[in-house]
This record gives sequence, structure tokens and C-alpha cells, in this order.
Amino acid sequence: MRELYLSVADTAAKLLAAPEVADGWHQPSALAKLSVQGLAGHLAGQVFFIPAVLAEPVPTEPAISIHEYYARVSWIGSDLDTPFNQGIRSGGEEEAADGPDALAARVAACVEELRGILPTAADRTVRRPTWGAWSIGLDDFVASRMLELVVHSDDLAHSVGLPTPEFPAPAVETVVDLLSRIALRRHGATDVLRALSRSERAPASISAL
Repeated sequence: MRELYLSVADTAAKLLAAPEVADGWHQPSALAKLSVQGLAGHLAGQVFFIPAVLAEPVPTEPAISIHEYYARVSWIGSDLDTPFNQGIRSGGEEEAADGPDALAARVAACVEELRGILPTAADRTVRRPTWGAWSIGLDDFVASRMLELVVHSDDLAHSVGLPTPEFPAPAVETVVDLLSRIALRRHGATDVLRALSRSERAPASISAL
């Protein structure tokens, strides 16, 4: 999982350094109410989060599985104007405030740092301060950040007219598995089965997020 994450993060870093991202920096992104700058900052945050949680003490909150984590978070399917989503947008803008070149350089440096510390990091729990009274295992957190990197790399590439980056098949399979399980909780088994097997009876959407 950690090696897959590092490969995905490296690909995201290269995307952030693309001249097309700098050219479209102040334009709207493919995501509503989010500029290319804000989306780039949010994407970069999925790399910066890893050393941040590793620098924190091991949490005392009980550990839950990654699937339970996605069942508990409040942001899935939430309105774009909730305080949480507003914070995501403003946080992305602030993360990228120094411009595209500075952001790309920071991400590339962080990926290099992670190559040295992540593969051998202790198997421990981690948490973010915005969560409830729970933690998750480091590898589960890494998988959740990999989901964010894969999904938002597609968003960013589409926003600036680039092809979606190619990621290792096991990384995509991990992300699709996570998204499928979220979709099952949101839409139920019948809708998901029909969307995947019976286009004539498929619902309009089984979006996980």
C-alpha cells in the first residue's frame, strides 16, 4: 500500500508541475466553486497530510476500519456550502497561495521525504483533528489519501485539458474497491448491481462521493 501510494503521489507531483496547470491557475476548475489553484492546493494536501500525521503522537482514540471511517464522515454527499466544504475550498487556495511553481516544488520535495520515511514507518494509528473520537491505521490512512490523489488528479487534469494520468492497476483497484463500498452504502445493492450490469435498468448515478 505504501509503495503504491508513493507511485501515485509521484504522478500527482508531476501533474502539478505541468505548465498547463500554471497557465490555468486562476481559472475555474472542473469542480463547482473551486479554482484550479484551489484544486491544486487540495490535491497537494493529500501528500502533505502524511508527514503531518506521522509527526503527531500516537492517538489514544480507538481504531476503526477504513470502511467504517467512510461510513462515519459527514462530508460525503454534503452540500457544497457546508462549513466543511467551504473550509476545503479556502484551505486549498491557501495551500497554493505562493503559486504553481512553489506548490509543485513543495510536493516534489515532500514525496522525496516520504520515500525515506514512509516505507519503514511503524504500523501505528493516526488521526486528523477534524475527525470524531476515532483513529485509523496508518496503512488505511495512506489508502484514503491515495483515493483522494487518484480522484483529484483526474479532476485537475480535466480542468486544464490534460489526459488523466495513468496509475498502477493495483492502486486503481484499491480506489475502485473503496468507492464501490461507499456507493453500496449510499445507493443500496440493487442500484449498484444494475449500474454495473444492466444499463437498461441502471439508476442515473451511483456516485460514491
